[in-house]
Amino acid sequence: MRTHTNAHTNAHSNASANTHTCTNPLTTVRNLGILAHVDAGKTTVTERILYTTGTTHKRGEVHDGTTVTDFDPQERDRGITIFAAAVSCSWDGHRINLIDTPGHVDFADEVERSLRVLDGAVAVFDAVAGVEPQSESVWRQADRHGVPRIAFVNKMDRAGADLDTAVASIRERLHPVPLVVQLPIGTEGGFTGLVDLLLMRALVWADGAEAAEEGPVPDALREEAARRRRLLEEAVAERHPAALEEFCDRETLTAATLAAALRDLTRTGDGVVVLCGSAYRNRGVEPLLDAVVAYLPSPLDVPPVHGIHDGTERERPADPEAPMAALAFKVNATPTGRLTYLRVYSGTIEKGDTVWDAGTRRTERIGRILRVRADRHDPLERAVAGDIVAVIGLKSARAGSTLCAPGAPLLLEPPGVAEPVVHVAVEARRSTDTDRLASALARLTEEDPSLAVRTDPETGQTVLSGMGELHLEVAMERVRREYGLEVSVGRPGVAYRETVGEGVTGFVHRHVKQDGGAGQFAHVVLDVEPWETDSDAGTEGGGGFVFRSTVVGGRVPQEYVRAVEAGCRDALAEGPLGGHPVTGLRVTLTDGRTHVKDSSDTAFRTAGRFGLRDALRASAMVLLEPVVDVTVTVPEDAVGGVLGDLAARRGRVTGSGTRGGAAVVTATVPLAELFGYATRLRSRTQGRGTFTARPTGYAPAPATAGTTAR
Repeated sequence: MRTHTNAHTNAHSNASANTHTCTNPLTTVRNLGILAHVDAGKTTVTERILYTTGTTHKRGEVHDGTTVTDFDPQERDRGITIFAAAVSCSWDGHRINLIDTPGHVDFADEVERSLRVLDGAVAVFDAVAGVEPQSESVWRQADRHGVPRIAFVNKMDRAGADLDTAVASIRERLHPVPLVVQLPIGTEGGFTGLVDLLLMRALVWADGAEAAEEGPVPDALREEAARRRRLLEEAVAERHPAALEEFCDRETLTAATLAAALRDLTRTGDGVVVLCGSAYRNRGVEPLLDAVVAYLPSPLDVPPVHGIHDGTERERPADPEAPMAALAFKVNATPTGRLTYLRVYSGTIEKGDTVWDAGTRRTERIGRILRVRADRHDPLERAVAGDIVAVIGLKSARAGSTLCAPGAPLLLEPPGVAEPVVHVAVEARRSTDTDRLASALARLTEEDPSLAVRTDPETGQTVLSGMGELHLEVAMERVRREYGLEVSVGRPGVAYRETVGEGVTGFVHRHVKQDGGAGQFAHVVLDVEPWETDSDAGTEGGGGFVFRSTVVGGRVPQEYVRAVEAGCRDALAEGPLGGHPVTGLRVTLTDGRTHVKDSSDTAFRTAGRFGLRDALRASAMVLLEPVVDVTVTVPEDAVGGVLGDLAARRGRVTGSGTRGGAAVVTATVPLAELFGYATRLRSRTQGRGTFTARPTGYAPAPATAGTTAR
């Protein structure tokens, strides 16, 4: 036996030597994220990567609160990742910029912003549970961004762990083509190593050993390893032309050909390489790092970034000599200064440079550039294309801001921001702290765009909105800890919507105002009807607003048509049922009249606003409430009580089954009924039950549900 080396990576590097010139340093950069469901082991995987690469000299543990990336006090108290944390390390001559992302659904916006700037990802799955609800959510997010992934089936040492079952759940629920490149040695507590199917070698980790010992495949596994290697070759040859040609000629594939084909399939998304291990026991981490280097793309392997300038789409290559373009994806706004995290797509940034914020159209100065390792930073003189760094000195840049060279402006597409669905009323307990509370909330929303602050026009209360109960709890705890403020928080409420159940046709509104001088005149005729969104949106009542005009003969000039549309959009802010935003309707301007002197954009915008408001009052309106898909995992003897409790919460059970010896119940439940559910579930199951929830859209609510939700 001998110590494990990076022969796996070398097999691929020989195959891809002609792809890039060795002189380009960007070929040795990997920007990746760690994605998974809560408790699948993302942070432990990250910790072991840092330890294995020599970045840290002690293994951090989530349960001890000693991890590098979960450095926030709340993360250590709660034992979960709340904020995406960036770290950098080196492996086999490659620099890996890694982002450990949250797994809880309330912090999905952190994942969204991270995926926007990453080139690849490692999806971590529990070897017992397989694909869990949030695993599916983050996988779909990565699909939308086109981020190549490899899969790591973690916790192979747990009771009930089964690689084949986990792979089957990946295939059935996520629908990729899993390409399994390893075979575990031992099961559950006896898991000691794995067989590398590319190089047909065994890697075994002795108890307490820091590195794997490499040796021949054990006799007991030789036949199974050969069978799985053959299945891997056939699956790859079926999807890769060059591999198919070699397979037809030789009836087998060399390790170099197989590695090169796996890299191509990973990059195009036609296949997902699957590895396994136990991060907690530090088994399987080195092969995972080898796979990151071998299969995930470098900045040169992804398409050039696209942006807009003067209405024209342009692209920037990943070239340090090209004009600079970078995207801010995270901001830490502390009382002592602002730390802005950037992905540099092209060009070079140097300390002291002046850059152009394409969104605010103002210049900013780069004070310092930092290489990030969670809450620790190393100063840099410059950052080049492909880098993920933090900078100090930017005053107005927000998450989603584009920074570019002043002489070559470009506006990049910002990450999408989820719409808040839960809100609470917030008030400083001491009247003298009101201004400080406003400042603290402003900083929170600056860091986290999925938080929103508004003032209720009726009560005058400050209302904080977010993605879930935990999201708001974390925000309020930050206000207390970081800003030393005592605050009172109201009972959580949900963000209701209103939609049209049955509309009206030929609704006439006439706006006439005469108060001396030029008057205002606008006459509009509106049809209002429900507008169904596509089924993938997962909502009832539609997902927006559509306006169109069928006016003929120039009875309403085009500029006035646009004014009517703007007025209609103004009217969507408050519906007639309870003042909630209106969604899911189509408005058609069918006719109108103008006055030669008194008609204007202002008059027709006013007519559109008040006309649609009155038309909605004449329509049959439906109140919508946010609903979530809930997955409850409980002991089998507690299923009856759980089903009864879900029914009492207006839940609709959609499925049930068993997983790892526990019962799993899925249901669709109104979000308003889930407040306090975690405590209730624990009491019903003696602390053995868990649940996860994932927003799925809106559904009709009882008529009285939203009357007090403002």
